[in-house]
Amino acid sequence: MTDNSPEPRPDGQPPKVERGGLWGLFFGAAGLLLPPYGVVLSVFGVVQGFRARRAARANRTDAPGALLSVAVGVLGIVMSLVLVAVAVVYQDQMAQYRDCSARAHTVSSQEECDEEWESTTGLPPTVVLV
Repeated sequence: MTDNSPEPRPDGQPPKVERGGLWGLFFGAAGLLLPPYGVVLSVFGVVQGFRARRAARANRTDAPGALLSVAVGVLGIVMSLVLVAVAVVYQDQMAQYRDCSARAHTVSSQEECDEEWESTTGLPPTVVLV
């Protein structure tokens, strides 16, 4: 990673703002958008948020977005782990749903696949990792 520390001010005073929290927020948000593979990005978001907080505390400055990046990163990790758990627990039903969806060529036949998934698992079809 690059050094995300803020530039020093010309008068020799410590910097005003630690920008690493915003990078952490970016990583955490990207991790939310790419589950379950985004767990790595979410971990980067959490680590970057903690690093930004530590650097801000050491320099007695602010770290905007640092706590939010930790929260969003933890949320991304939890969501990814839940999706992986669903994939493990409902492995057979997911295989049946994928086969049914592959054979579905109309909206009504896809809706039948969705209804079968919901009746066997109790979960919406949006949790299926395709």
